[in-house]
Amino acid sequence: MPASLPESLHDLLRTAQLWRGGDSSDTGPAQWTCTHLSGRLVELSGAGNAAPVTAAMGLVLESQERGEPAAWVCPPNRTYYPPDVAACGIDLSALVTVFISGGQQAAQVGDRLLRSGAFGLVVLDLGRDSFIPLALQGRLVTLAKRHSAVVVCVTEKGPEQASLGSMVSLRAEVVRTQVGFSRFECTINVLKDKTRGPNWTHSEVIHAPDGLC
Repeated sequence: MPASLPESLHDLLRTAQLWRGGDSSDTGPAQWTCTHLSGRLVELSGAGNAAPVTAAMGLVLESQERGEPAAWVCPPNRTYYPPDVAACGIDLSALVTVFISGGQQAAQVGDRLLRSGAFGLVVLDLGRDSFIPLALQGRLVTLAKRHSAVVVCVTEKGPEQASLGSMVSLRAEVVRTQVGFSRFECTINVLKDKTRGPNWTHSEVIHAPDGLC
């Protein structure tokens, strides 16, 4: 799919540009929220794609509840399962989804989305194809700060593997543990945090929809 945005998004972008903005300065204790991740490039990693995708979808839900448009960029073979996402409370009609062929194109699409000023959250689901040139990472960070947005890169790797690069402000490993029938604890272990330092965690118990059981 080309990196240009579909015509159907133009009205959304023009409308959102009018009311998005404001200062989302991050001064409180470490929290896993869009407010506290505003203006940052975040990497969520996991050995499998389910756990980091679950954590990223939590931010999508929060973004929508705040009235902030969110976008999900991914290759067709890594797309989320719509019934599960809807069951978690996410409005699929408001989640802009763009299919791409690889990591660098994902970042280029993310660049265009952020430049519109319309999105509070852009998720780049990269999987194992996670190479993004440092200069392009820098542009994403600059745009995230300019528009008080969050950029989340979902990668498939272990904690011993290197992060995307030095522009990543927060890197976390996400693990999911079953704690009951159709109940899982999703734990975000922060390995790197330029704002507060590493080694803090966020956990929550989720009731998994059918596709995650």
